[in-house]
Amino acid sequence: MNNIPLLAAQGESSALPAIIAIVFILVGLVVLAMVFNVIGIWLRAAISSAKVSLWSLVGMKFRRVPPALIVDARIRLVKAGISIPTDLLEGHFLAGGDVLNVVNALIAADKAGIRLDFKKATAIDLAGRDVLEAVRTSVNPKVIDCPAPKSGTGGIGMLDAVAKDGIRLLVKARVTVRANIDRLVGGASEDTIIARVGQGIVSAIGSANTYKDVLENPDRISARVLEAGLDSQTGFEIVSIDIADISVAGVSDVANVGARLETERANADKQLRQAEAEGRRAMAVAIEQEMKARVQEMQSRVVEARAEVPKAMAQALREGKLGVMDYYRLQNIESDTDMRRAIAGPSAVPTEEK
Repeated sequence: MNNIPLLAAQGESSALPAIIAIVFILVGLVVLAMVFNVIGIWLRAAISSAKVSLWSLVGMKFRRVPPALIVDARIRLVKAGISIPTDLLEGHFLAGGDVLNVVNALIAADKAGIRLDFKKATAIDLAGRDVLEAVRTSVNPKVIDCPAPKSGTGGIGMLDAVAKDGIRLLVKARVTVRANIDRLVGGASEDTIIARVGQGIVSAIGSANTYKDVLENPDRISARVLEAGLDSQTGFEIVSIDIADISVAGVSDVANVGARLETERANADKQLRQAEAEGRRAMAVAIEQEMKARVQEMQSRVVEARAEVPKAMAQALREGKLGVMDYYRLQNIESDTDMRRAIAGPSAVPTEEK
């Protein structure tokens, strides 16, 4: 009975090496399986002169990094004459970046003569920017509409601006931009460029004296906006700003303030002139009536003066200054005058009251 624990301990000590051997065999089988899994990738890297150690590929498998992706990226870099260790490529993948996009951007920048290192490229990629598109935009500037399509006044994609004379203008601009690699990390996006350019155009038109100046020289507006340095603190560099379309807004549901003011001003001037004309007409009528009153006054004075004539003649007869024959001769002359007026008809001068 005393030998039973001793036999059990001897059995356990003899089974331990077997367990360890089995574990090593299993590990070896797993490693061999991984080696066989990556042997093709290793051969492809070796043939392409982009050597990667077999154990590095096995380690990628353990770290859940796709070896094929890292090897393909390294092959592209080597063939393009760029040397970047696989550890950096693997680290960027583990950080959540797009390895192939960064590699393609580095190759494109190297061929275009643009200074772009791996650290900056990965920073741009991890910041959420498309680094390959940024390199392409640096080489081939792109054109963006201002405002963006289907935005602006009434959804027609036009900027709404008003000149000093109150005339409302609709403007559309095209902005040519080039990516600024050095400012992509932390720099503002295209939306900021569109907003700044739109604000600059509205401000430039608002400072114009008349809308005619804007229609005559739209290039002055774009030149003034371009000089304002609107691309500061952005990830782009403005190459040019071109006015693609400019027109005077019509008077509709959204009223053209300037046109409405001009119409109201014209109507007010019309009413003012009509009032002035009516005032002058009333003044003329008053003057006419006044003249008629003065004529009546003068006629009354004439009648009053004529009433003094018989008195004067009687006075002259009493004083002997006028003879009877002279009086009869005056009466005959007056009768002859009345007869001639009667013969002359209605067109003749009316007989004056005696």
